[in-house]
Amino acid sequence: MSALALVLAEMGHTVSGSDLREVPVLNRLRSAGVEVHIGHSRHHVDGCDAVTYSTAIPERNIELVASREKGIVTLHRAGMLASICAMTRAVGVAGTHGKTTTSSMMMLVMAAAGLRPSFVIGGDVTDIGTGAQWTGSEWSVVEADESDFTHLQLPLAATILTNVDVDHLENYGSFDAIVAGFEQYLDQVDGPKVLCADDEVCRRLAAVRDVVTYGTAPDADYRIVDAESSAGTWRFVVVRRGETLGEVNLPLRGMHNVRNATAVVAMATELGVAFGVIAQSLERFGGVARRLDFRGSHGGATFVDDYGHIPNEIAAALDALRSSGDGFSRVVAVFQPNRYRRMALLSPEYRDAFVAADVTVITEIYPSGDAPIPGVTGKLVVNAILDAHPHQRVVWLPRRHDLVEFLAREVRSGDVCVSMGCGDVAGLPSEVLARRAELDAERFAT
Repeated sequence: MSALALVLAEMGHTVSGSDLREVPVLNRLRSAGVEVHIGHSRHHVDGCDAVTYSTAIPERNIELVASREKGIVTLHRAGMLASICAMTRAVGVAGTHGKTTTSSMMMLVMAAAGLRPSFVIGGDVTDIGTGAQWTGSEWSVVEADESDFTHLQLPLAATILTNVDVDHLENYGSFDAIVAGFEQYLDQVDGPKVLCADDEVCRRLAAVRDVVTYGTAPDADYRIVDAESSAGTWRFVVVRRGETLGEVNLPLRGMHNVRNATAVVAMATELGVAFGVIAQSLERFGGVARRLDFRGSHGGATFVDDYGHIPNEIAAALDALRSSGDGFSRVVAVFQPNRYRRMALLSPEYRDAFVAADVTVITEIYPSGDAPIPGVTGKLVVNAILDAHPHQRVVWLPRRHDLVEFLAREVRSGDVCVSMGCGDVAGLPSEVLARRAELDAERFAT
């Protein structure tokens, strides 16, 4: 929502909005001329031509009710994003995993090629310091989010589909329904469609459509070869239908990011961008907030934060740290489950997600607006892991104070500690680093 507000303000519209509490992103909106209210009031919509709301806003919200009573146009976030896309030639990035990183790289490559795309991305791009911008050019790059069916409403000129995995069953009901949604999504896009040949579902969807594929698969149109990792970076070569395009040096960890970068190589090449421009832009890519994001170090230990919150994302992040070439002695994984409804349905699927961790710490569920469900706690994830791997070291710490204290004392020199989830676990590294500093001061005092 903050990204939409920023883009609309940069277009020249008068924008206001409300939030329940003060959060850092609101100061950025104020700097852009957005009027920010803390708390909701029916008077906040007075004089508005349109009101936009997200899936998190209940129908009974007083501002939404007042808007409809006054006859003000109300648009779900998806409708407003679709309106912005309709003003441009929009490149959408869809898929269960990798949307934010891939769309960020795609935007920067297009910018390096002089196309100046506007963008609406689900995380801050480190190189720019924002996740949204309106440039007024003919191009845009957007995340096509499937969680609330937004992807089906966007008028797109081209798309990347990174993968299809189980998530959002509370909205879809079944994995088959998720796949059907992506099928409909692809069939609505007239321009280039780039799909991952290494993903089983994408491969199946590609087989009956006119698309371009990428990956390590021998028959991929854009094939990854000679991939090697070293000290947190990857070097690999891209071959297009038998022709070597060249080498890419990617300053990111994880084979999943090699695939994401190759998706960008494929799409940008299909749009006419020279490989040299693509490779140079990817080599300078600074990453995205909360995607294996370095948060600090203390006493020889490294603290990293990641947005991963469903099983395959977690496994990919841990594998990336394990195989990064950084020489970490132990991987300590901290996971904050998200949403009671998701955990009620998916908790057994986490059984193998943490096998690459030496120590796994699970804390309580972050609700994200969900109402509690009796018997549904983070302990379900602990049970799923231990049922499948009874000798794995798993620690259950539902209280934040205990979590911080344990990590401050447990993490040692040579370790990497990665906090994962899409709730307030993002603040955990700072809390642990502060507590470690206190412990140091206490030891020095004695």
